[in-house]
This record gives sequence, C-alpha cells and structure tokens, in this order.
Amino acid sequence: MRPDASPWPTPGGVRDVVAVAAEAQKAWRRTGLAKRTQIMFKARQILDERRGELAATITAEHGKVLSDANGEITRGLENVDFCTGLMHHLKGEYAEQVATGVDVHQVRQPLGVVACITPFNFPAMVPLWMITTAIAAGNAVILKPSERDPSASLLIAQAFRDAGLPDGILNVVHGDKEAVDELLVNPGIAAVSFVGSTPIARYIYSTSAAHGKRVQALGGAKNHMVVMPDADLDSAADAAVSAAYGSAGERCMAISVTVASATSPTNSWRRSAPAPRG
Repeated sequence: MRPDASPWPTPGGVRDVVAVAAEAQKAWRRTGLAKRTQIMFKARQILDERRGELAATITAEHGKVLSDANGEITRGLENVDFCTGLMHHLKGEYAEQVATGVDVHQVRQPLGVVACITPFNFPAMVPLWMITTAIAAGNAVILKPSERDPSASLLIAQAFRDAGLPDGILNVVHGDKEAVDELLVNPGIAAVSFVGSTPIARYIYSTSAAHGKRVQALGGAKNHMVVMPDADLDSAADAAVSAAYGSAGERCMAISVTVASATSPTNSWRRSAPAPRG
C-alpha cells in the first residue's frame, strides 16, 4: 500500500464483498436449522471463553472501563442466547378459515445479504444484537463497524468462523462514509440496520429507502429524567450525575435532560399506610 493510499476499501472493493456474500448466502439459506443452532451455541461458548480478550480490546480502543466492557458483552451474548432458539422462532403458521373459505399460510424466508452499520459506543453489544439475528434467519451479513473502534468486530467474526460459520456469511468491512454509501445503494443489499446519531439515521433511512431496501435506522436515543415533587432530591441528584457521566455519557441512559415536574404525583405513586391490626 502506498503511504498516501486510503486504508479503507474502495466502493469497488465493497461491491466485491457484497458479491461474495450473495454467493455464500445461497448455500447458507439451505442449511438446516439444527446446523445453524449448533453454530450459534458454539459461537456463544467461544465468545464467553474469550470474554477477557474482547473486553480488554474494547477498553483499549474505546476507553470504557473493563467492568463496562464486560457488561456490554453480557448484553450482546443475551441475543446469541435468543438465537439458539431459532428452531422455534422460525416456525411458520397455518390458520384455517380466517375468513369464509380463506386459509392463511405463513412462511419465513431470509432476505439475502443485509448490512449492519454499528456505532462506536458499544462496539460489541450492538454488532451482536444485529448480526446474530440476521445470520440465524439465513441471511449473509456485511458488518461495517465504527472506524473509531473496529477491532471488537474482528474478534466477534473470528469467533463465529471458529464456531463453524461458513466463509462469506459474516463479513467485516472497514471504512467511512464512502463505504457506507456503497452499502446503501448497492442492489445486492436487501436490508440495512443502523444505530447512531439522528442526522445520520435520517440520511441512512432516506438513501436506503430510495433504493428499495428495508431499513432500520435508530438515532437520538437519549433518555429524559423526570424528577417528581415527592422525590428524594439528594438521591435524584446523585442518579442524574451518575447517569450523565457514567460511561462518559456515551449510552442511551446517559441523561442529557432533567425535567423538574410541578405536577403532584398520581394516586398510583402513593403508598397507603398499613391498616392497624385490631
């Protein structure tokens, strides 16, 4: 690579990855659910065994403390646990006489190749939320992690490969807007899932939808804190500070707005004194 060359793949390189994924998905969608389930169980085991390495990598690149990194890995593994039940989740349905002489037959089928564009603040949890469900359902995945902390995605991809996931089903593409734009317009991508800021979510949604893709674009997920008149102010202040600055304010529960309510609490907030014993 030339010193002045971009470290990111060109749009042509991204197109090549999409083509590889599309070809690999043909065989993956024909793979039995029992085999897919075994891979999910094995991937879960490997990720748990390598939890220390994964957490240390997140801390080194992102900066969150090890306990926080371990916490997000646990939340990510919960989705792997969910996907180990895909034998049940992917069942179809058949209902007779939903209207006179009309029966309904439901079949669940994979879409094809899907793109997952994930944020910097949870480099393991959000990818594990997205890729596991997509893969379990029979899709191939192109994961584009944040360029700020991409190594966790590589460790996750390696764990799935070691678990027996065929080549081409989980692909990690690094890059910035140029790589993302190719995923949004490429006709080989059937769906896009994104988590990030509101302006980028709008851009992802509008561009993907204009090119006929299913799209999930989640942005601006900041909670508000409402302090009721009967609140313990010392506890409320402590909770607000902890929420605002915990994890460097880089999570949905990082309170950015506190509202002091002047409304009296409803009866549902009140506790009646226990009745005296007679």
